[in-house]
Amino acid sequence: MTIPPSPRMITTPEETMESLSQQDACERLKDKSPSLPSRRTSQMPSNRQSLPTSLRDTISPEGEGKEKDWNERTEQIAELEWVNNVEYFITKKLCVWCRVGNGQWHLGKIQSSTGEAACVALSNTEVVEVSMKEILPANPEILEGVDDLIQLSYLNEPSVLYNLRIRYSQDLIYSKAGPVLIAVNPFKKVQIYGNEIRSAYQKKALVAPHVYAVADAAFDKMMRGESINHLHDGESGAGKTETAKYAMQYLEALGGGNFGVDNEILKTNCILEAFGNAKTSRNDNSSRFGKLMEIHFNAKGKICGAKLETFSLEQSRVVQLSNGERSYHIFYELCAGASPILKERLNLKEASEYNYLNQSNCLTIDRIDDAQKFHKLMEAFNIVQIPEEYQERAFALLAAVLWLGNVSFEVIDNENHVDVVADEAVTNVAMLMGCNPEELMVVLSTCKLQAGKDCIAKKLTLRQATDMRDSLAKIIYASLFNWLIEQINTSLEVGKLRTGRSISILDIYGFESFKVCNLALVLLVFISFDCVMIQSPLFQNNSFEQFCINYANERLQQHFNRHLFKLEQEEYEGDGIDWTKVEFKDNQECLDLIEKKPIGLVSLLDEESNFPKATDTTFANKLQHHLKSNSCFRGEKRGRGFRINHYAGEVLYDTNGFLEKNRDPLHVDLIQLLSSCKCQLLNLFSSNMHDKSLKPANLSESMNQSVITKFKSQLFKLMNKLEDTTPHFIRCIKPNSNQLPGVYEENHVLQQLRCCGVLEIVRISRSGYHTRMTHQDLATRYGFLLDTKLSQDPLSTSDSIMKQFNLPPEMYQVGYRKIYLRTGQIGLLEERREYVLHGVIALQKQFRGYKSREYFNNMKNAALILQSYIRGEIARRNYIVVKTPVKVSSAVTKELDAVIHLQSVVRRWLVRKQLKNSVELKKKSHHEKKKTKRKSRRKVSEVKDLTLEQFQFQPLALADLQSRVQKVETAIMQKDDENTALKEELQRFEERWLENETRMKLMEETWQKHISSMQMSLEAAYNIMTPDKTPSHGNDSSEDTMSPGTPTKELKGDSLNNDDVKDIYVEDYQRRVIFEEDVKRHVETELERESMAMTKQQAEEELSRLKSRFEKWKKDYKARLRGTKARLRLNGGHRHWWCKKSF
Repeated sequence: MTIPPSPRMITTPEETMESLSQQDACERLKDKSPSLPSRRTSQMPSNRQSLPTSLRDTISPEGEGKEKDWNERTEQIAELEWVNNVEYFITKKLCVWCRVGNGQWHLGKIQSSTGEAACVALSNTEVVEVSMKEILPANPEILEGVDDLIQLSYLNEPSVLYNLRIRYSQDLIYSKAGPVLIAVNPFKKVQIYGNEIRSAYQKKALVAPHVYAVADAAFDKMMRGESINHLHDGESGAGKTETAKYAMQYLEALGGGNFGVDNEILKTNCILEAFGNAKTSRNDNSSRFGKLMEIHFNAKGKICGAKLETFSLEQSRVVQLSNGERSYHIFYELCAGASPILKERLNLKEASEYNYLNQSNCLTIDRIDDAQKFHKLMEAFNIVQIPEEYQERAFALLAAVLWLGNVSFEVIDNENHVDVVADEAVTNVAMLMGCNPEELMVVLSTCKLQAGKDCIAKKLTLRQATDMRDSLAKIIYASLFNWLIEQINTSLEVGKLRTGRSISILDIYGFESFKVCNLALVLLVFISFDCVMIQSPLFQNNSFEQFCINYANERLQQHFNRHLFKLEQEEYEGDGIDWTKVEFKDNQECLDLIEKKPIGLVSLLDEESNFPKATDTTFANKLQHHLKSNSCFRGEKRGRGFRINHYAGEVLYDTNGFLEKNRDPLHVDLIQLLSSCKCQLLNLFSSNMHDKSLKPANLSESMNQSVITKFKSQLFKLMNKLEDTTPHFIRCIKPNSNQLPGVYEENHVLQQLRCCGVLEIVRISRSGYHTRMTHQDLATRYGFLLDTKLSQDPLSTSDSIMKQFNLPPEMYQVGYRKIYLRTGQIGLLEERREYVLHGVIALQKQFRGYKSREYFNNMKNAALILQSYIRGEIARRNYIVVKTPVKVSSAVTKELDAVIHLQSVVRRWLVRKQLKNSVELKKKSHHEKKKTKRKSRRKVSEVKDLTLEQFQFQPLALADLQSRVQKVETAIMQKDDENTALKEELQRFEERWLENETRMKLMEETWQKHISSMQMSLEAAYNIMTPDKTPSHGNDSSEDTMSPGTPTKELKGDSLNNDDVKDIYVEDYQRRVIFEEDVKRHVETELERESMAMTKQQAEEELSRLKSRFEKWKKDYKARLRGTKARLRLNGGHRHWWCKKSF
């Protein structure tokens, strides 16, 4: 494939300005850029010119003969340049990659070279001798672990593997290879997801490679009106499903609305995984069908609906399994999780009882609970709004498929004709399908042939009957699957909310080969397609299913190549660089081998399928006869096999079963059986199949339409959709085959990189300028290397840097916004930058050392000078202090003695005078005290006439008053304590009084009862003693109302003796004494209570009197204190000279 050159080449500044004007008019550039500097020599040369050693894996041009010449010429030039560069690597001790005997790449340094071999010292100190062809240059340390592989100077296999391994060891599972995102499955939880990370990508705060970044870019483009698709590929178990889920979660966070559709879309994955995924030898949850989900958004970016399309369900998995694999998950989940009522209604048994499930000896998956999965499936059905009635009908058909696998046959003649065994399986199938068991047995064992107007029934052989039974099972399951898709689409229908904004998700398995790894291509359009190169133990050689899958992925790979080259061309043209045609080898020849008419593989397969007597062997011979001239085809001399050289590798196919699987006729008998069933779903399926068969000219034409033709038609429709969208590529990598965290198997990773096209991306990027830097970044990083420092714009600075380092003109291009460099050129600039920086650092080191030493010496000298001045000042001060007393001692001493003597005389006179006044004052006060008490109360008023000396005794009076106040306060506090104690005692007395009052009440009640009892007893005795008298009114029932507590004797006869009467009177007397004692105790309690009340009242009165006396005294004391202070202020304003303190 060749991309044509630009319409016009830019050669002069005038043409550059004209190009800029045109691009501004077309809005390709937002800002006006300066004119490009002129090229120093010629324009961009053709790719046929020599490139440096790092470009040994160049892309070959078209044409078989030219390709050989080009390869030979490139190899010769590369070998010559590499030999010349060996000495440079030895001198500079640069690292290289060398491949040792076991095929592993190791890092080392070349010690010496001899012609075609070199001695390399590995990193483990081992020295090996390897061929020069097995040595590749390694990248500098600055490029280790870069997040974009396009930044590597040397894009070779070991460099890519090493870079991915470095990032994988740091849990950086996402990397970029130009426009492609690479995701390495960590097989553990890594802290790179969650609300915080998602929010950071939404706010554009993070730009590191991540699936969130890809999803965010897709959403932004979708909101601008573009149709988006994301292509995910990788081996089965590489993490495609998880990556797609994280992308869906991000889109849900961006577009989640109030419609609830976003939750329904997520739940459809549960339904689709149950009915369309199965356990294979490489993956526990492998998607066995293709699906394209188109998610629609409204004008505000909220999810408003979705549409789901499916492609090529693997129907053969329903009836045929390889060892260690399982059928679709739904069968095992139904058997494990169905309720007892549902199991009884469907006659369900354990999964091990069904032949379709137990043939692979694998019924469970480690760490997977099928019953729990079934409950989640039921929740998903309810969320997607599939009625329970429809759910039970679907489960009934699933049970019918399981029981069909248990239908057996018995041979009835020598020609191997069979009849159906009428057993439990046939009965259950007929019951679940709603048909007659006899009709079912006839359809499964006979075939109706139309002979003119007559219809002849022919017995089927064992092989034919088994195929008929399996065909019925596959038809029911495939129809049920398609019906579920219709129900989901009905629930997720967009309707009037459709705006044209959508992101689609395509999931389809991919390349499969028996001897190659399994690569599932997930096309998340978001496109997720499973590009799987799987080692399939089901087929000793790959058969018809693998051919269809690989054919689809050849088309997807071509779409991948076209898109990458289109992006390259758009960027080059948009930046105004010289761009010639890029020649590369694509897979068009392989596609011609498959599609070309009339001698393509598909055409020959359809032609051979229409011949009744054709066999798989005749088909293989026809392929070898017609396709042997194609370089991508190679026939096998023996057997029925042929080989096709796909872009991911050569695959060996076996034609066994090709014709039968391609025909896959839809038997009329089966359609009629389904239409006669009472089950509504089966009637719907039969009507749909009949309607589809009426679209061609007749029924036979529809039934004879080949499978490969239908598949090709679907594939072309899919490719047309993809071509109309903008793809985003994500390559998922499985680091090891055992699914262990932290394990990185280089050979395993390398095989995936080759199969899923990552290395092809590298080769495509190497054909152009993979190192790209903006002029501003280049000027900032390398501008200081220029010899002359001029005030230039970044574009001119970039061109000046290229000129100063004498880079060949074919090694770089100067664009409007960026500088484009060939492989390895950034290494030269980086090496020169490092050399200059080392020199600058050395110079700075010497200069800083000199400045530090100079500063230290200056500070040291300044400190010494300062210390000398300080020492001199201290010495001078000490000299003055010592010398001065000798000079003035004789003159000053006499004067000081006279002053001291005068002060002593004055102080003595003052003391004697003060003492005399105080004695007189004492006598006078003593004389006045002997007079009346009234004069003593006037002491306060007389104090006003006291002189200054009389106030010397005032502090003593104040102290006396203060002590008295303290005593009164202490007394008051004691009284308060006593009052508190009295209150507490009073409270106790009150409690006791209440208690005694309660007891008195009880005693009064008891006493009243006793009195009543005594009265009745006396009255009864009186009546007995006077029997002749008429009983008084109201005492007729006195005997019956006696107190139960009073001891009485049984009265016999008509008389009572005197002893009994005495006893009664004695008892009455005793009770009267007890009552009097109780009354006395009660009176004492009342008196005690009254005394307590009186004591409390007296205490309160005494406290009140004390408080009033204290308040009266306090008021009098405050009045006297204010008068004293006033007299002190009046008489203390002037001070005599002798009151001053002298020194």
